[in-house]
Amino acid sequence: MTDPSEAQGALLQPADPAADSWRGSVPDASATDLENLLGTGVGAAQEQLERNGGFLPFALVVENDGEVRLVAVTPADAAGDSDADFDADGMISDLTELLRQHRDEFRAAAIVCDITLLEEDSDAIHVAAEHQDGSVFAAVLPYGANPETNELEFGELSADSNEPAVWVD
Repeated sequence: MTDPSEAQGALLQPADPAADSWRGSVPDASATDLENLLGTGVGAAQEQLERNGGFLPFALVVENDGEVRLVAVTPADAAGDSDADFDADGMISDLTELLRQHRDEFRAAAIVCDITLLEEDSDAIHVAAEHQDGSVFAAVLPYGANPETNELEFGELSADSNEPAVWVD
């Protein structure tokens, strides 16, 4: 697996310096948890893309003891045909509901998914993280295959907007 600290280092240097202003508005411990989830999520997604050419939505949590854990759900369509299209939105809804139901067991959570950036005509890794104290942060990392080498290339990591989904009632 990609060293999460490498991806996390990239998160600490946003393309837009103004995007880092969120860190000053949240407690240091919360910012550290969110950055840990973002770095780990981006690293895991990059590894899956390079190994398998894609990835299913997944979640990460920082448990109350500080341990980071992966949370996954099975696509609803997976039971029948392994080549069938899966419902990514349904999986994200299932992950969100599962996180809500167990939110007392962890202090921060992130959902990682593959999105399409329509304006850039590019795919991207999207990580939406939130903390039990209400802090939120999201990031987008565009990627695509180099037409000459067919190798994956990753663009610049940038901040994205995000609304709480787990710690809401």
